This record gives sequence, structure tokens and C-alpha cells, in this order.
Amino acid sequence: GLSMGPFLGGILTSIFGWQSIFAVNVPIGLFTVALILLFLKGEWADCRGERFDLGGSIQYGLTLICVMYGFSLLPAREGFILIIAGAVMLAVFLARELRISEPLWNIRLFVKNRVFLFSNLAALINYGATFAVTFFLSLYLQYINGFTPEYAGSILVVQPVVMALVSPAAGRLSDRIEPGKIASAGMAMTALGLVLLTLIGSDTPILGVVGILVILGIGLGLFSSPNTNAIMGSVEKNCYGVASGTLGTMRLGGQMLSMGIAMMVIAIFVGNVQITPDLYPAFIASMKISMLIFAGMCIAGIFFSLVRYSARETTGTCDKSS
Repeated sequence: GLSMGPFLGGILTSIFGWQSIFAVNVPIGLFTVALILLFLKGEWADCRGERFDLGGSIQYGLTLICVMYGFSLLPAREGFILIIAGAVMLAVFLARELRISEPLWNIRLFVKNRVFLFSNLAALINYGATFAVTFFLSLYLQYINGFTPEYAGSILVVQPVVMALVSPAAGRLSDRIEPGKIASAGMAMTALGLVLLTLIGSDTPILGVVGILVILGIGLGLFSSPNTNAIMGSVEKNCYGVASGTLGTMRLGGQMLSMGIAMMVIAIFVGNVQITPDLYPAFIASMKISMLIFAGMCIAGIFFSLVRYSARETTGTCDKSS
């Protein structure tokens, strides 16, 4: 999916317009729902008798809507208002989840399970530092290099292809070596790629960009599978759904944070205007500053990736890290 996304997205944009990227998700989503209903039987026997937290689900959904939509409006005032509202709703949601016996999101996992906490923080930082890279490079390749959307997509596909090649091997390796060490190496490799992106300019050869994408692909491949292994391996089977859902939230939250940072920096350097040739230097400056911020995030993420195993703790429900 990651590998085909940039390439097919470029083709769809060129032929049908950018709206088609969103429209195509409707039939794909319906097909996925059909597959789930027909073939995915589920593994919730360990949770039989538990009630579904409908109230928490509604609160959680509204919180995500406010925060995500707020980030999409930045740096407008309405964006900040929605993000603040989402933060308040999140606090109310977390307080509620701590009070009830069968919560939608088991907050106690974060309090009592060190591996679970820091692995999810590492995921949040990793996705937050890397998601907007494709956004910036797609514009860079089209504006600065003059490439078509299809050609830009075919270049950007290098990163996910390398990631897809590295991830299975990294996952198998994390079954034999402590996953945190492999994930930390991946985070460091990603930080290196982001630092190198701060050096590119209007005259950077395309092979240099491809080389950086290879480095980022290796870094993401080394990080993603071992980090997922660490998260899922730190809980009991009946909490796999909670762990998986939490990781998904960290992924989407990180992507949202990444684009929020990108939009803020572009608004400062370029403004809320169409990017024209006279603004290309400002755009490159905004990209370099963003990559510097993302690299700093990744360096901090190395700490969270390493510290998860620095001390084992006796923990409670759903945890087996001790």
C-alpha cells in the first residue's frame, strides 16, 4: 500500500484531479468492510462478557475530529480553537476512562507498562517526524525540478519500496534481538536521512534525493516492525486489540502532528498563497527548517526507543513485560 500510494496518486491526480485521491478510498473502504464481515472472525473470546464503551467511543471520536480538523486549519485562529477544544475533550475522556471498569482505552497500560508507554511514544515521534517528508518532496520535485505528478510519484516510491524490503527482515531479527535496539537504530538512520534533507537545494541532483529516500526507507523499515513487535509483545492476548488501536492512534496522531508542523512553517515562510516561482526560495527554506525540526524529534525519539528497556517493572492487567 505504501509503495503503490505515491505512484498511483500521481496518476490519479494527472488524469482525474486531486479529488480522485480521496474518492477512490470509498470503493476500497467498502471492499475492506466486506472482507472483514465475510472472513475476519475475530479473537475476542478472552473478552466475552465485557461491555462496549459506547460513551467513550463517542467522546474519543469527537476529540479526534476536533484535533485533526483543527490541524488542517492551522495557522488560522479557528484551527487553534479546535485544537484547544480537542485537548479539553481528551482530558475529559481520559478522566472517564480511568473511572470505568471496562474502558475503551486502557490508560493504565501507559502508567504501569514501561515498554508499552515508550514504544508508543517512539511511534508517535517517528510518524510525526517522517509523514510530511513525502508532502514536501512531492512539491519539491514538481515545483523545483518541474516533474509531472506521475514522475514525482515514481521517485517517491523508492522510500516505501526499500521499507517493504527491510521490514520483514527487521521483524524476524527482532524475534531474536531486543526489538528496542533495532528500532533505535532505525530511528537513528531516519534522523540521518532528515539531516541530509536539510542540505538539498534547487541544484541538488535527483540521484542525491533518491539516495536520501533509500536511507529513510532503511530507517523506517528497521523501526516499524521491531517497534510494533515490542508493543504487541508487551501485553497479553486479550489486550491485542487495545494495543493495536493505540498504535494506530499514535500513527495517525503523528501524521497529523507532522502535517501541522509543515503547515505552520510554510505559513511563516511562504504565507497562505499559491507557490509561484518567485516563492521557490521561501518554499525550500520552509522545507529545510521543517526537516531540521523533524530531525530533532527523531533524535529525541532515539531516547524513548532506548529507555523502554532500561528498567523492568512489575505491572498490572494486560501486561507481560515484567
